[in-house]
Amino acid sequence: MKRIKKILSLGLMMFLSCPLFAQEIALQLYSLRNEMREDMKGSHQLVADWGIKYLEGGGTYGMDLEDYKRFISGLGLSVIGVGADFKQLQENPQAIIDNAKAYGAKYATCFWIPHENGKFSIKETMEAIKVFNEAGKILKDAGITLCYHPHGYEFKPHGKGVLFDELLKNAKNYAFNMDVYWVQMGGGDPLAIMKKYPKKFPLLHLKDRAYGTPGSSDGRGDVETNVVLGTGDVDIRGLIKQAKKVGTEYLIIEDESSRSVQQIPKSVAYIKQVLSEK
Repeated sequence: MKRIKKILSLGLMMFLSCPLFAQEIALQLYSLRNEMREDMKGSHQLVADWGIKYLEGGGTYGMDLEDYKRFISGLGLSVIGVGADFKQLQENPQAIIDNAKAYGAKYATCFWIPHENGKFSIKETMEAIKVFNEAGKILKDAGITLCYHPHGYEFKPHGKGVLFDELLKNAKNYAFNMDVYWVQMGGGDPLAIMKKYPKKFPLLHLKDRAYGTPGSSDGRGDVETNVVLGTGDVDIRGLIKQAKKVGTEYLIIEDESSRSVQQIPKSVAYIKQVLSEK
């Protein structure tokens, strides 16, 4: 009996000494789009080898859905978020719900609001708010959280602030998957925004930007300016700490550069380092 108690006590001590994070690390699979074309299964194996368990995806890379789910499950991977096309949100939100539920995902993210290049205005902003709130209610009732992923063009001046303020202030049935790189590219301060609206960001796209990178107001830029987290000019450390404070659920790495395979494991290590800091 004493031996059993000793083993249990030792196990508890080991459990308590292991770093337990409320924030989970995920990967946006677009980061490996080039590698997927060459070796889809090997690319997923890489993700598992990096210690990442959660994926933002929604495609099966040519496999049958059930076969794909069995495949990634065998690697210890699961899909936590899928895409939500804007037009589909307008016309057929049920299709997004069905796709999310097929993977067991509880998040669906819209990555782009349609607009004429360089001409995003209050008109498109208010239309998007209406679509997001209406579709978001339908998704919410089905157990799916709709998120919007800003892309930098939302930071044009409007009133006493910028257009993105309207998207934030009027979000009743949707949340945000903030891409911190694109917010900074557009002239925003991702950490200040997160502090001002602490309950709006269940997801974060963590992506760092090389020093000296020029901003962009049209949601476009050089993907080769994506660098290892913590080595660029985005306050990634501050954002991770704020994510811990407000309970952001998933810290999603997205690295669009040609060096993503080399950079992602270093970014994983950096996130874990910051999460472990007191």
